[in-house]
Amino acid sequence: MSARRFLVTGGTGFLGAALVRRLLRAGERVRVLDNNSRGAPRRLAGVLDDVEMIEADIRDADAVRRAAKGIDFLVHMAAVNGTEFFYSRPELVLDVALRGMLAVVDACRANGIGELSVASSSEVYQEPRHIPTDESEPLVVPDIMNPRYSYGGGKIMSELIAVNYGRTGFERVTIFRPHNVYGPDMGWEHVLPQLILRAKAAAVCPDGAVPLEIQGDGSQRRAFVHVDDFTDSLMCVLERGAHLNLYHLGNPEEITIADAARRILRCLGREVRLIATPEPPGATQRRCPDIAKIAALGFAPRIPFDAGLPGVVDWYLANEHLLSSAGK
Repeated sequence: MSARRFLVTGGTGFLGAALVRRLLRAGERVRVLDNNSRGAPRRLAGVLDDVEMIEADIRDADAVRRAAKGIDFLVHMAAVNGTEFFYSRPELVLDVALRGMLAVVDACRANGIGELSVASSSEVYQEPRHIPTDESEPLVVPDIMNPRYSYGGGKIMSELIAVNYGRTGFERVTIFRPHNVYGPDMGWEHVLPQLILRAKAAAVCPDGAVPLEIQGDGSQRRAFVHVDDFTDSLMCVLERGAHLNLYHLGNPEEITIADAARRILRCLGREVRLIATPEPPGATQRRCPDIAKIAALGFAPRIPFDAGLPGVVDWYLANEHLLSSAGK
C-alpha cells in the first residue's frame, strides 16, 4: 500500500511534533504547517529532511488551502495553548481557534480531502459532573466574562464546526480530546514545567524541606498522560476512529497537584514543604478521563506517571535557557 499524504497543522508544537515523528515511522508522507510562534522546528530535529515544512499562520485561509493541495488526510492541531495565555491573550486564543478551524474545513473541501481529525481538549467541559468522564459529558462555558474559558470556548466552536461541516463532503471526520499530556519540551505555561522550575529555584536552600508555592492547597486532581502514550492513542483514532465520533485520549491514573510537586522534589533528591497560594478564578478541581472508547480501538496506557516524570524533570533542568526564547 502506498504511503498516505498527511498535513499536520501545528506540527512543530509539542503534540504535533510527536505525531509527525510517529507518522514518519509508520511510513507516511508528512507536510507540516506552523508559524512557529509557539512551536519550534527543533522538536523535529533528525527528521526535518523527511518533512515538507510550510511556515504560515493557520488563520491565513489562502496559505492553508495551498498547503492542503495533494493531501489525503489533514490533522488539525494548531492552537494557542497554555493556561497563562487563556488569561493574558483570550482574543488571540479565540481568533486562532475560530479562523483556523474555518480555514481548515474550507481547505479540505477545496482540495477534496476526505479525512479530517481535529484536536479538541478536556477544557470543553470545565468542571465535569462525572468522574471518570466519558465523551457524553455536556460541554460548558461557565462564565463568559472569565478569560480562562477562551480556550475551552474556542474548542467547543471547533467541535461544532468539525461535526456539522463534516456531515457532508467528508469520508471521515474525528475529534480527539487530549487530557493533560506531559513530556519533555511540552512548553512553559503548564503546571508541571512551572512546578519543576520553581522547585529548582527553591531547592537552593541547603537543608530540610524545600518551600514551594502551589496554587490553592494542592488538592486539585489530574490524570496526566505521557506524550508517547498520547501518540499511541491518537494513532488509534487516525487508523480506526469512526466518522463523526470523538475520543478521550488520556490515562485514568489520578494524582493531586500536591503529590506531583512532592514527586518532582524527590526527583531532585529533596523533600518539599508546600505553601498554598490563591487559585486563579475558574481553576478546575478534578479531571480524569474515561478511556473505554479509545481502549475499544486497541489503546492501553503503558507509562505510569512515576516512570514518565523523571525524564521530564531532567529535560527542563537541562534546557531552562530556552525559556528566554519563549519556549522555542
